[in-house]
Amino acid sequence: MQEITHFVEKTTNAIADSYRLKILLTLSQKGEMYCGEVQQLIGLSQSTCSHHVSILIESELVESKKEGKFHKISLNRENFKKLSAFFQELS
Repeated sequence: MQEITHFVEKTTNAIADSYRLKILLTLSQKGEMYCGEVQQLIGLSQSTCSHHVSILIESELVESKKEGKFHKISLNRENFKKLSAFFQELS
């Protein structure tokens, strides 16, 4: 039980930001994005963008893979299913 509550706390904190929510919604439509595309999407500095992406990666809602010298991010759909199942139990 403690594991799932920690997971839910971590993921909901990551989602509770308008920039990160916008990143997640765009990823759900596009499938994957380069970090430079994320920066253009949210219109913030590279360091601020990296901060938001790092929080999403740490929350395990987003995965990152390196392609050459660039990083590409995508949704971790399994963890979204896990989060959804938690909320489903509450309804």
